[in-house]
Amino acid sequence: MKIFLDTADIDEIRTAARWGVLDGVTTNPTLYARVGGASYEAILQEICRITSGPVSAEVVSDDVDGMLEEARHYAALAPNIVVKIPMSETGLEAISRCKAEGIKTNCTLIFTANQGLLAAKAGASLLSPFVGRLDDINEEGMIVVRELAEIVAIHELEAEVLAASIRHPRHVTEAALAGAHIATVPFKVLQQMVRHPLTDKGIVQFKKDWEAARAALAAKQGD
Repeated sequence: MKIFLDTADIDEIRTAARWGVLDGVTTNPTLYARVGGASYEAILQEICRITSGPVSAEVVSDDVDGMLEEARHYAALAPNIVVKIPMSETGLEAISRCKAEGIKTNCTLIFTANQGLLAAKAGASLLSPFVGRLDDINEEGMIVVRELAEIVAIHELEAEVLAASIRHPRHVTEAALAGAHIATVPFKVLQQMVRHPLTDKGIVQFKKDWEAARAALAAKQGD
């Protein structure tokens, strides 16, 4: 399963890239608002210089023509840009027209397998079911990931399932087991995936034992 970082923070993206675990990035207007500073386009171009993987840029228009205009604009910024378009009737039409123009899309705000199926048929490259937001309303978000992954596999659809709205490391494990092709995670969750108290304890103990063994050897050689 590929790991994307869900952020617009350049420092976080550079860090994940250095770790060698970064396969792509997803952004949205909310994430951009948190970092501010440079223009959204400038941030997207910088991200695309850091990773050659897919970088999702989200449209804000709610009409087909507006979505298409934004999609063309973002797609021209870099070859690895994928345009995020929300699930809706107008969104499906925009996805279909982007497909005809060779623009890759990520259908976002998916909450049912049926929505994902329609997005795949319209031509979306990525299908983004929102796990955490479904969990928030007492539904099991991972069921949608599992169902959608099975549908894509059974019918050999040309789309990948991207588990989004990931809230904790267990979500990542469950998404991988459910057959998701991708999980996009906040940097905090990526850090949590690395860490475990027993790992930290083991590193401290190994270093302590190593230093004790060297000290014992030095004392023996000094006799």
